[in-house]
This record gives sequence, C-alpha cells and structure tokens, in this order.
Amino acid sequence: MTPITKALWLLPLTGVLAGCVPRIEVAAPKEPITINMNVKIEHEIHIRVDKDVEALLKNQSDLF
Repeated sequence: MTPITKALWLLPLTGVLAGCVPRIEVAAPKEPITINMNVKIEHEIHIRVDKDVEALLKNQSDLF
C-alpha cells in the first residue's frame, strides 16, 4: 500500500470515530426547584419502672 492509499483509508475511519465522541451537557432548570417539607412526626415514650421504684415515687412525691 502506498502512503496515499493509507491516508485515503484513514480519512473516513477518523470521521466515523469522531462521531462517536460522547457529549455531556449541563443546563440549569427553567423553573426553581421546590421541596415540600410537610412532615408529621409523632413519637411515644414508654417508661418501665421497677415496682420498688414505683412505690418509692408514690410514697415520696416530693422527690421530683
């Protein structure tokens, strides 16, 4: 193969490979982003007290 023939083969090949380059585009949204924060939080606290401690709290209510 002559150098001219090699160049003629490589020219279309490079054109095809150039078309396969990935393109990434970053754009800002047209409308602002809204976040809905309507959250309802409920909790329950269960305390288990030993019977001796419960009797102590009943007898001496001025502790707390």
